[in-house]
Amino acid sequence: MAWPKRIEVWQQYLETAREDYMRVARAIARFEPLTMIADPEHAADARMRCGPSINVLPLSIDDSWLRDSAPTVVVDPAGRRAAAAFTFNAWGGKYRPHDQDASLGERLAAAAGMPSFRSSLVVEGGGFFTDGEGTLITAETCVLNPNRNPGWTKAQAEAELRAMLGVRKVIWLPGDATDTETDGHVDGYISFVRPGTLLIEVVADPEDPRYAIMAENRKVLESETDASGRRFTLVPIAEAPRSVIPHGEQVFCRSYINFYVANGGIVAPAYGIAEDAKVLETLRRAYPDREVVLVPLRDLFRGGGGIHCITQQVPAGSSAV
Repeated sequence: MAWPKRIEVWQQYLETAREDYMRVARAIARFEPLTMIADPEHAADARMRCGPSINVLPLSIDDSWLRDSAPTVVVDPAGRRAAAAFTFNAWGGKYRPHDQDASLGERLAAAAGMPSFRSSLVVEGGGFFTDGEGTLITAETCVLNPNRNPGWTKAQAEAELRAMLGVRKVIWLPGDATDTETDGHVDGYISFVRPGTLLIEVVADPEDPRYAIMAENRKVLESETDASGRRFTLVPIAEAPRSVIPHGEQVFCRSYINFYVANGGIVAPAYGIAEDAKVLETLRRAYPDREVVLVPLRDLFRGGGGIHCITQQVPAGSSAV
């Protein structure tokens, strides 16, 4: 994880957003080791708030969306680990500067003692999901967006994803053009439970613009098979209702599906509404071998993302930062 710092994003909610990050970090640290990257000027504050169970690594950053700016750690058949560092341009140039986050892949790899591989393809970690068995799911509105990869064809982008991540099959969803922050990151509406089984967000209101969009994404998944030839089992999970959106908010991640899968645990958002209990039961049924922990979030959403967006896992056994 990384400690929030960009005033442009958080404005007057920066301190309460940091409290959300602290609660998420402490919840994850119950299950596995966690490193919190913090800009050097904020490292002492992060260390004080997070407590002794969390390692704080001073490192220059632009902001705190580690799912997107940190590298994806891959493992080869011999168990050797490396960092796959895609190009980061702050979600199509939406925020500047972003040079520190753009160089984070190589710097984190060096800190962890891993080799790194750089790709010229602009893609964020929230823009794809893999099942660990050769299947990758991504979205056209994100990866093929001209604000990221002008001139790239779908075939070229797919070949690069295969080469960088070692996958055998790439499934393209239409995405979500209404998402003006990430241009349709898939971690806002799907998550792998296990190979062949996906949680998929359901928008209940037919008047909601995302109702038809999510129906189209679901239609693709219903017609596809994974790299092993399996049809997908789709498990519905509710979208948080519009009632949780503060009046006048323009940017909001109201997703329940944007959670983190830890070793033996699921760390998911709670919004203080009745739907929290229903989602808790859905997650418990989907992950019966993991403890589900709901973390109350106050202002994390104001940055445009959720728990999955602010985390990035490193496979066990690599030299940890």
